[in-house]
Amino acid sequence: MAAFQEDLDPIWDDMDRAMGQLFMMGWEGEEVTPQIRSLIADYGLGSVILTAKNLKSAADTARLAQELQIIARDAGHPVPLIIALDQENGGVNSLYDEEYICQYPSAMGVAAAGSPDLAYEVANATALEVSSVGVNMILGPVLDVLNNAQIQPLGVRAAGDDPHEASQYGIASMNGYKDAGLTTCGKHFPSYGNLTFLGSTLDMPIITETLEQLSLGALVPFRNAINAGLDAIMVGGCAINNKDMNIMHACLSKEVVDDLLRRDLGFNGVVVSECLEMEALNVDIGFRGGCVMAIEAGCDLVLLCRSFSVQKEALSGLKIGLENGMVSVDRVRTSLRRVLKLKASCTSWEKALNPPGLKLLSKFHESHLSLSTRAYDNSITVMRDNNQLLPLSHTMSESDELLLLTPLLKPLPASAATKFLSEGKATAIDHDRWMDRGSIMSGEGVFRELGRQLARQRRGKLLHTSYTANGVRPTHEHLIERASSIIIVTADATRNLYQSGFTKHVSMMCSLPTSTGKKKSLIVVSVSSPYDFARDKSIGTYICTYDFTETAMAALVRVLFGQLRPQGSLPGSLRKVAKAQKSRQAWLVESFSEKDVNSLNTLIQTVSKASIPGSPSPLWGATALSFSLADPSIAEAHFVVRNSSTGALYGFCATYATATIGHIGALFVDPSKRNLSIGHSLYQRALRSLTSRPGIQSIKIGTRIPAIYPGVPSTEGSVPRLRRWLGSAPLDSTRAGGQSGAAAARRF
Repeated sequence: MAAFQEDLDPIWDDMDRAMGQLFMMGWEGEEVTPQIRSLIADYGLGSVILTAKNLKSAADTARLAQELQIIARDAGHPVPLIIALDQENGGVNSLYDEEYICQYPSAMGVAAAGSPDLAYEVANATALEVSSVGVNMILGPVLDVLNNAQIQPLGVRAAGDDPHEASQYGIASMNGYKDAGLTTCGKHFPSYGNLTFLGSTLDMPIITETLEQLSLGALVPFRNAINAGLDAIMVGGCAINNKDMNIMHACLSKEVVDDLLRRDLGFNGVVVSECLEMEALNVDIGFRGGCVMAIEAGCDLVLLCRSFSVQKEALSGLKIGLENGMVSVDRVRTSLRRVLKLKASCTSWEKALNPPGLKLLSKFHESHLSLSTRAYDNSITVMRDNNQLLPLSHTMSESDELLLLTPLLKPLPASAATKFLSEGKATAIDHDRWMDRGSIMSGEGVFRELGRQLARQRRGKLLHTSYTANGVRPTHEHLIERASSIIIVTADATRNLYQSGFTKHVSMMCSLPTSTGKKKSLIVVSVSSPYDFARDKSIGTYICTYDFTETAMAALVRVLFGQLRPQGSLPGSLRKVAKAQKSRQAWLVESFSEKDVNSLNTLIQTVSKASIPGSPSPLWGATALSFSLADPSIAEAHFVVRNSSTGALYGFCATYATATIGHIGALFVDPSKRNLSIGHSLYQRALRSLTSRPGIQSIKIGTRIPAIYPGVPSTEGSVPRLRRWLGSAPLDSTRAGGQSGAAAARRF
């Protein structure tokens, strides 16, 4: 690639040519139109943005990019075009081609996987794919911090609400893009993560945080990415109103671009304005004046996405500004130098005119598919499973029916369905054809496929219907009555409040005992923002997939049926809260004594009364004396967790040992104190006691000794779950007769 030279070539003395390099423009249509051809050939347009409305397939995109570059070359452009693309993954992809372009999780989905290395891999693979079709700039990474995540439409496009995590994953993605040869453009400065919306398209969303608050939060990822080598930054189209600033449009403000971004944060790269085709800007300022303001504020590339008339108005505005002295020649040359330096880093005529296309895409498609599956598998997050409903293969019998309730959603913007159906010529057969194919399908289609996958797991025992803002209808009530377990899918329920209301209603219905005395199981799955029910503890089992692509839904099914262990965790502050909640508390475990007899009898009665109606408690009829054998051939050691102030027992564990075998004969916890690690603490103490005895070769759960609790209860669905808990609990490695406790435990 050509080296960048500080001194401009005399060819740039032509100010019309120079000004054309300061714009990035797009158009609507899948072919080169006379309008975009004129902008490149007649106005010297130096950068083009491609959107989903321009792109049909990978092959067509490569052909289109090449044609645009040929137009520029033939028109005498000294340097190739920047061709930019939004390809954020998740639900925001401009380029879709199921045969060559892979689908990956959103930024938040990748962050949920907990691996910056994975973020790098995904970004690098994405960049390799889009660069193969002639793209040389990616409009990413997203560096916003979701300070008010529940109401922000940015949603899963951002990594989360922790500025340091957003930095970590943003920089990893940036490096992945750059190492594949793309130039990067972080967005949306200063932040779209905590906007106040006034409700009208004529009102700009507003940042109300002070500069100090922004510096400690929203600006952290931008500052760190700048230090790590970010090429360009997009300044957002928002207002700022705080004690430090009163700004109508951030990307038109010197205070934001020249002062805050360049002077305070030290950014010397290319600044791209948000698309100026905003209704609010048209009403407040006008496109011609807005263009001049953007350049004077310090923007190097003014973005105008669609309208040819608006684009010509902006071009004429800059020319008038230059002629009347509002914009200086030096100001144009300063931005021109930055743009040319950026182009020199990412393209050349040889590269621009010869995109590798399908040949290169075919080479790494298989490995990218594997990466896609791994990324989605690692991102699926089970935030709560308080009632231990997962996996369904262990908690549902073959005769039980499963009900799937899904919302009606619009197709994702880059889907084949969107492109085909938007033409308005599709028949019912065509509609079904598109609903049944592709990595990104319409909401209805992808949930239909989810239903098919669940039905295969359940051997056809699946009920599936959709729900809308009309709420719970008689059809829903009938299906809920039939089903024993219900899965509700939500997508941004905090903004689509009908989904929240519907889910709450069904949750209430499931909490009521049925005629058999059992409550129905409810699983809620968020397929977009994880904040839908993140802090709503009334939803006992809550899973997050971060988007509703086909690959995400396939991973979800494997998690639901125990074929995939969920590894994701909610990013940002929610991850920290979840870790704190899951951290094990070490309870003081003491030896059982005669003074505990009355308290143990009370505990036994409490546990027995909490049994499921119709299922007799294994402790029914037992007393404290039931656990005392007084047999000299059997060693006994029983343990309790007690409240030393009141004498109440929270948990009890009985152990017995013969010559070579140790037995955990009973372990139970007060129902009101469960999920607090009391059982875990008792279990660990029992293992240490048994493995410390000389001669013990194995440990068994339960015992055939009469009158002793027989181990794992046999209530339906509980055996596999308890065996997993007992088998996976971390064990001490105290030596016992030459054998470690861990080794002995493996012989359960």
